[in-house]
Amino acid sequence: MKFENTLEFAQALDQQDVLSKYREEFNFPKVNGKQVIYFTGNSLGLQPKRAVTYVNEVMKDWAELAVEGHFYAEKPWWDYHERFSEPLSKIVGAKPSEVTVMNTLTVNLHLMMASFYRPTAKKFKILCEEKAFPSDQYLIQTQVQFHGLDPKETIVEVKRRDGEHNFRLEDILAKIDEVGGELALVLIGGLNYYTGQVLDMKTITAAAHKHNAYVGWDLAHAAGNIELKLHEWQADFAAWCSYKYMNSGPGNASGCFIHEKHHNNMDLPRLGGWWGHNKDRRFLMEPQYDPIRSAHGWQISNLPILTLAPYLAAVELFDEIGMPLLVEKRDRITAYLEFVLKQVADEVGGDFEIITPENPLERASQLSVLLHGEGRALFDYLMKEGVIVDWREPNVIRLAPVPLYTSYRDIFNFGLVLKNGLTQKA
Repeated sequence: MKFENTLEFAQALDQQDVLSKYREEFNFPKVNGKQVIYFTGNSLGLQPKRAVTYVNEVMKDWAELAVEGHFYAEKPWWDYHERFSEPLSKIVGAKPSEVTVMNTLTVNLHLMMASFYRPTAKKFKILCEEKAFPSDQYLIQTQVQFHGLDPKETIVEVKRRDGEHNFRLEDILAKIDEVGGELALVLIGGLNYYTGQVLDMKTITAAAHKHNAYVGWDLAHAAGNIELKLHEWQADFAAWCSYKYMNSGPGNASGCFIHEKHHNNMDLPRLGGWWGHNKDRRFLMEPQYDPIRSAHGWQISNLPILTLAPYLAAVELFDEIGMPLLVEKRDRITAYLEFVLKQVADEVGGDFEIITPENPLERASQLSVLLHGEGRALFDYLMKEGVIVDWREPNVIRLAPVPLYTSYRDIFNFGLVLKNGLTQKA
């Protein structure tokens, strides 16, 4: 499609957009009395209006039923989490039995490592990416120390080449082969939070499995954003937060994937709890742990229903729309944002470098823009003008046009604000 940086063109795209009606499903903040242009869904998604209804349902049931809400609420709390299995499986490309909801992202990754990181004298190394999100760095470091190992000898980082912003697939595969038989686990972010690069998870997973290593994926920025096929790719486990692209609310519950090939392996250790015990026998209070033969068997405690309620509202939105339509708009609106950025740079002489890959297969709803010669003042100006973006040191602005609620007119208007900010500076 040949783009134009005009209001008429942006409005025409919005009129053609089959997802445009879903913008009304979300609450937008306001700055100076005007609805914001919101580009930080990669950090915290907007609030779905129906989330309030779902939370109020739980509050009403709690008020009127108290403990009996576990079994007699309209959506009984006893099996509330099971409502996620089918819709989440479609979002991440899994079987319903392979997904569950519980805890928060890093907690779930710790639990997954308890099962899938079992170092031996010869096979003990963990492969991750250079400058992973800090939580992942701390997670891996402390897990290694928990096993009495030295992080410097145990953690192997895949690095970017000098002068390059993104990882090369061939370098990741070469590092996997280099570590070889010592490799116990690969744990990488499927979509890099800083640059927005999407990794080839299928190829990386297959390469690690050739060395009999387990493979886990942190999908914080990928779930609800890109097409995933975790079951088909044979990933051993994955976890994701729900408050970014899935719009479930700040710090909300995490989703978790465990491939079905591990469900019946009782030799695979896990940290158990009451809610992961055989559901049919849970209230017999048996002394011997008998985990459920599905991803639910990794649950520990009964679920925080007030947390799950807005998550369920958001997941049902995804189920209503389907990932194919979201991905289709995602690619078009991200490409339009790229076009507008380059148009503005050409018009005012701005020195922008988009460090997110140009290849649509290697990016999703995010463009990370390196602002050469610009400081935080431009970010502050955008925020003051109601363009909510994300700043990363030293001078990168992350822009995430989310297909559920970002309009093409938002992109055009952002270009006007950006141009004004650069012109005023000049």
